[in-house]
Amino acid sequence: MKPRFSVLRDVEVGEGTRVYDQVNLYKCRIGRNCKIDAYVYIEEGVEIGDNVKIRAFTFIPTGVKIEDDVFIGPGVIFTNDRYPRVRGRWRLQRTTVRKGASIGARAVVLPGVTVGRYAMVAAGSVVTRDVPDYAIVAGNPAKVIGYTNTEVFKEKVRRHLSGGEVRGEEADWPWP
Repeated sequence: MKPRFSVLRDVEVGEGTRVYDQVNLYKCRIGRNCKIDAYVYIEEGVEIGDNVKIRAFTFIPTGVKIEDDVFIGPGVIFTNDRYPRVRGRWRLQRTTVRKGASIGARAVVLPGVTVGRYAMVAAGSVVTRDVPDYAIVAGNPAKVIGYTNTEVFKEKVRRHLSGGEVRGEEADWPWP
């Protein structure tokens, strides 16, 4: 029988949260109804809100706060020291992912960044500066390429949620 966790030490896990095999959790807080896939590493002091999905092979170091209803794709890497050194002082920079944001597979989020509410980070992007609320960013470095609160984007979401047909009802998305 495989162990459910590789390491689970001083962790607060909310009701309904599922944590899969080979996950390392250290002195962190995970909210209710979250899903933490296999091979995720979450360090001390990380705060994760409710209804968050974190896919496999993701690294979340000390200093990261993830608010409610966030999606973190597979292989996402957060960093917390912009100028790491073998010797010398460690300068932790805090990173925040705001409510409803989505970060695509293999994106890298540098320290000190805030990813805004309902923003989307494209797969493989390198986020070097703050992402505005509702922005869609892509590239290295990530740049704004659109916004999730435009009519074009809303129409794409409606089509996706209705199986390809536009039915006239609003999609379950928090339009401003």
